[in-house]
Amino acid sequence: MSDTPKTTVLSLTEEEFVHPGNRACSGCSMGLLYRIGAKALGRDCIFVVPPSCMTVMQGLYPVSASQFPIFNCTFASTAAVATGVRAAMKRLGRTTQVVAWAGDGGTSDIGIQALSGALERGEDIIYICYDNEAYMNTGVQRSGTTPCSSLTTTTPFTGKAQAAKDVPAIVAAHNPTFVATCSASYPLDFHDKLLRAKQMRGLKYFHIQTPCPPGWGCEERLTIKIGRMAVESGLFVLYEIENGVKRLSEPSARLLKKGRRPVRDYLKLQVRFRHMSDEQIAALQAQVDARWDDYREAFADD
Repeated sequence: MSDTPKTTVLSLTEEEFVHPGNRACSGCSMGLLYRIGAKALGRDCIFVVPPSCMTVMQGLYPVSASQFPIFNCTFASTAAVATGVRAAMKRLGRTTQVVAWAGDGGTSDIGIQALSGALERGEDIIYICYDNEAYMNTGVQRSGTTPCSSLTTTTPFTGKAQAAKDVPAIVAAHNPTFVATCSASYPLDFHDKLLRAKQMRGLKYFHIQTPCPPGWGCEERLTIKIGRMAVESGLFVLYEIENGVKRLSEPSARLLKKGRRPVRDYLKLQVRFRHMSDEQIAALQAQVDARWDDYREAFADD
């Protein structure tokens, strides 16, 4: 939706806003996501963060991994606090970007009421949900976005029985300015979507799949590969909705013309899915195939 040149590793700014070294788990993809996202947001930002892996990564006072001011709020209040901070900046005559950065639990479950209110009011903030598909920093408990059949410490031995909430679709139903799905394995796609979102007024929502080695039961060295496989298999779709118009992002749009990876390739690298039977995997593959049949029809002219 933009003719702006795409950022590459060669054109990405060398200025850093995140200190080297932090308390994130080894192999955590959020550290990369935060570092690259900060480069797009620039220095004039205030972050609003609820209890989450992000809070852990930042460290305890007086230690901080970030060069931004950060407001740590309660689990349920992220969007409401961001609204207040935005109002304060307006009162002071400042254009400081207010960024709410919450996990999937703080967004899809505990924080969804405040988010819905901010969406309905059209608050001028950026809301970023990093979705590692469970409550990871408190012991891998299931969340609303935990996928069906995934094992967590609070699911039966057969895995979660319910489907994951489609939070971007819930957000899109509020008709905000901008909705984007991203993957930590495609950080420059996230970077460039943030650059565009900064120029828009109203609430801009980002939903980012963020692979988590300890919670997903995968090797730390495979974090980025697994995130890419989620996209390449068509399980996690990258798209954006600007003023009600939806378009697939390039990594997913390419799948319209070429084959997708089998979902089995993605599942077999994660302990949380190893109990799935061949029949369950086949059923999941059929769901994904049907979804992409719809996409081919919807985006045939793109």
